Amino acid sequence: MALRRKLKITVTVMMVNLFIFILISRNGSQDKNASRKPRVPSKPFWARQTPSPAYWNHQQQIRDFQNNPVLMSNYSGGDMPDWLNDTSLGSDPCRPNLRVTTQVKDYNSLPDRFKDFLLYMRCRSYPVKRDQPGICEEPPFLLLAVKSLEPHFDRRQAIRQSWGRAGVLANRTVATVFLLGNATAVDHHPDLSRMLNYESAHHKDIVQWDFRDSFFNLTVKEVLFLEWIQTRCSGARFIFKGDDDVFVNTHRILDFLKGLSGPKARDLFVGDVITNAGPHRDKRVKYFIPESMYVGGYPPYAGGGGYLYSGDIAARLHNVSKHVALYPIDDVYTGMCMRKLGLAPEKHKGFRTFNIEEKYRSNPCAYKSLMLVHPRTPQEMIQIWSWLSRADLSCQ
Repeated sequence: MALRRKLKITVTVMMVNLFIFILISRNGSQDKNASRKPRVPSKPFWARQTPSPAYWNHQQQIRDFQNNPVLMSNYSGGDMPDWLNDTSLGSDPCRPNLRVTTQVKDYNSLPDRFKDFLLYMRCRSYPVKRDQPGICEEPPFLLLAVKSLEPHFDRRQAIRQSWGRAGVLANRTVATVFLLGNATAVDHHPDLSRMLNYESAHHKDIVQWDFRDSFFNLTVKEVLFLEWIQTRCSGARFIFKGDDDVFVNTHRILDFLKGLSGPKARDLFVGDVITNAGPHRDKRVKYFIPESMYVGGYPPYAGGGGYLYSGDIAARLHNVSKHVALYPIDDVYTGMCMRKLGLAPEKHKGFRTFNIEEKYRSNPCAYKSLMLVHPRTPQEMIQIWSWLSRADLSCQ
C-alpha cells in the first residue's frame, strides 16, 4: 500500500514538472518569435528640418546641410528648399552682407558692435600687416600665443620679461607670439604704428592682421591664428593661447606636459571649463546675445583667459572651423568647434580665470601649483615670476 502511494506521488511530480517544462518552452518560443517582429518607431526617424528664427543657428543649419553629402545627394539645385539655398554664401564673403539687415528682425535696434559683426560675419580672410615667418624655424615644444591690443606695450613687455620669455626653459624650446588686429581711428585709438614698428623689429614676436580689433572680432583673430599655425608653426607640439592680462606659470605647464604621451597628449585641451552655460539676455552684460542671433545652450568651453591644447588639436580645429559659422564670443566658438570634432575641453584646477582668494594673492606658494591666474597687472606678472624663480622658495 505504501509502495503504491509512493509511486503515485512520483508520477504526479513528474507530470507537474512536464507541464511546467511545456509552459516554459512555449513562452520562450513566443518570446523568440516576438523578438523577430519588426518594431515600428512611434515617431519618424527623419524629421523635416525647418529654419531656425535665430540668425546664427540658421547660418549653421545651412552649413551643416551643404557639408553633408548624404543630404545633398537627395537634392538637385532646383528642388532645394529656399531657406537652405542661401546665395549670399557664394558671393564675396568680405563685402558687407547687406541682406542681413532684413534677415535679422531687430537689426536696426541692435548695438553697433552687433551690426558690425553681422555685416562681416562671413569674412575669414584678412591681409597680414606684420608676420614672423622664422619664429618657428625650430619647431617649439610649447608655443605661447597671446591675444593683445596695439596700445598694450607694457603688458607685452612684462610678459617677455616673465612667463613669456622665449628660448629654452626646463630643456624645452618655448616660442612666444603676440596676436594683434588693427586698432583704428573708428575706435578712437591714437596712431601707434611707428612705436609698433619699432617693437616688432626689435622683438620679432608680433603677428598682426588688418582687421578691426574689437571684442566681437576675437573670433576672427582665432580663425586667423589657426590658419597661421598651419602655415608658420605646424610643428609646435603644444600651444598655450591666452590674454595679455594673465599670469602663466610656464614652469608648471612644462612639468605637466612632460608626463603626457599617446592619445592623452594628442587630444589635449585643458583649461577652466564652463559647462551648462547659455547666452546672456541682459543688454547691460558684456556677453549679451539677443535671441534674434542665437538660441540654445552653449557647449562646454574653456574660458578665454587662457587654455592649453596640442598641435594635433590645433590642426583639427583649423579644419573644422571652416564648417562652423563665426560667433561673436571666441571661447564659446572654440567650444562649438570642439563639439563638432566630437571632443570636449577638460577642466583643470590649475587654471584660475576667476582669480584666487584675496588672502592668498601675495603668497608665492599659492602660484607654484597653478598654471594660470587671471587677472594680473604687468607689475604683478614680473613680481610673481621673480617669486617662482627663486632657488630658495620652499612650499610645504
